[in-house]
Amino acid sequence: MSETTAPVRLERDGDVAVVVLDNPPLNLFDQAVFDAWERVTGQLVELTDPARPDRARAVLVEARGRVVSAGVDVHLFAEIAEGPDAVARGGALWARLLRTVQTLEGLPVPTVFAAHGLTLTAAFEISLACDVLLAAESASFGLVEIVVGLTPSMGGPQRLAERAGPARARELVFTGERYPAAVLERWNVVNRVLPDDGFPEAAREYARRIAAGPTVAHAATKRLVATAVRHGVPAADDVVPAVSGLLFGTEDLRGAVASFLTDGPGRARYTGR
Repeated sequence: MSETTAPVRLERDGDVAVVVLDNPPLNLFDQAVFDAWERVTGQLVELTDPARPDRARAVLVEARGRVVSAGVDVHLFAEIAEGPDAVARGGALWARLLRTVQTLEGLPVPTVFAAHGLTLTAAFEISLACDVLLAAESASFGLVEIVVGLTPSMGGPQRLAERAGPARARELVFTGERYPAAVLERWNVVNRVLPDDGFPEAAREYARRIAAGPTVAHAATKRLVATAVRHGVPAADDVVPAVSGLLFGTEDLRGAVASFLTDGPGRARYTGR
């Protein structure tokens, strides 16, 4: 299988690293997709390394086809459940997949997920690990693992609780229902709902715009927000001097300050350094 035919692959759009899910017809997550997803997340760590001269300054996750994903190929669960060491193999699967989600979440650049249609189970959980979730008007989402006696285990429930609160997270998982993009926008799960017409390009443009910003400052923002959510506001306050003090050593800050003083606000151009 070549890079161009892999069910999950990387493309570049300028400063944006684009992760493409392409496993027709339904973009089901089977063993090959999970393997490719794990490989791609490792590549993203390398691509977003601040030491790289050609580093990606944002990541966009998108899918090809009519749906983002109809979920996980249940044959994978059947194979695990039928073995004598089912519990150990199940735990190993979730540990492996959680590492990929945590890797995506921990990247030092903004991450954007573009949902143009139905987004179920694993794909939805991956979207919740991204910094920004964009959805087309006709997109819908669901964690439907109850139909096979599971709970979502790629980080979905806990990341839903961060965004929407614990009661909404429990409701969404307990019911196994599909939720329209507009509802999840009201619940603060989806960041923005965009028109269906032109959605793929609008999502690309959004990612390009973020990638053109001060990359090191964006990394600082991610760390402060994550610290506040996971450990509380006082803990985030404690790391501000080190995290934000570092920004005074960046080319982007020095250039933007000079641009502001000379030309006024909004005219700075950032290099990500």
